[in-house]
Amino acid sequence: MYAYGLLEGGCYYLVQEKHDSPISLIKVTSQTDHCMYVFTYDDQLSSGWKRKTDFIYDIIECMSDKAVKAWEKQYHGNMDAYHEEDEEE
Repeated sequence: MYAYGLLEGGCYYLVQEKHDSPISLIKVTSQTDHCMYVFTYDDQLSSGWKRKTDFIYDIIECMSDKAVKAWEKQYHGNMDAYHEEDEEE
């Protein structure tokens, strides 16, 4: 088990919060002495505060800049396609 306090601000991570939960992509955007503000990229973007002492079952990896750029291209491309479908209705 790990804790959010191990994560660095501004970095993207693939994590599994609980033993039986799916893998999630998160980004730590800001920190205080005791908490971190985290964006979670699932079907929809969500964000919220986490205590630095909150547990993470597994930190799978800190994504490289190259991997983040490739993911952003796919993510934003899919979001554009999704919004184009909404406009057609």
